[in-house]
Amino acid sequence: MFENSIIKLRKLSANDYITYHNWRNDLDVMQSTSPNLDIYTLEDTQGLIEMISSQTDAKGYIIVDKSTNEDVGIVSLINIDYKNRSAECIIDIGSKNSWGKGIGTSAMNLILNYAFNELNLHRIYLQVFSFNENAIKLYEKTGFIIEGRARESLYRFGKYHDIVTMGILQTEYKAKE
Repeated sequence: MFENSIIKLRKLSANDYITYHNWRNDLDVMQSTSPNLDIYTLEDTQGLIEMISSQTDAKGYIIVDKSTNEDVGIVSLINIDYKNRSAECIIDIGSKNSWGKGIGTSAMNLILNYAFNELNLHRIYLQVFSFNENAIKLYEKTGFIIEGRARESLYRFGKYHDIVTMGILQTEYKAKE
């Protein structure tokens, strides 16, 4: 359930803060995913990881590349709403050496399988910056559709960009299986 031929997911733990801290402070990694670019202290990151790993409305996983057994990213379901059966998905491939190798697609497929077939959620949504064309293609490939956009709501690279909301329903996912 939590692995395929390329990756495996392991539960995020409080001990993962050092690895995530390195990714979180790499502007190449975060400029395409984080609305607030900053330099974070180790304590800031440790607090964030402890918060995510202890919340009942979040499921966080470290993405492990099976060919190297290295931690290469993080994928999570956050803001899980069990009444309305929805959750937000976030993903970061922190290891730049792992970009373009299908790891993001593999991780999205695993987390969607878990969300729809184990948690029985109805809708998964995410937000992506309009300039992050590779991520948009990845999400479309895994079944997400564009639901809307917050126009010019992110200032990055000296200009304003849209934040695109994408979503996938359980019925759409199951039709694709």
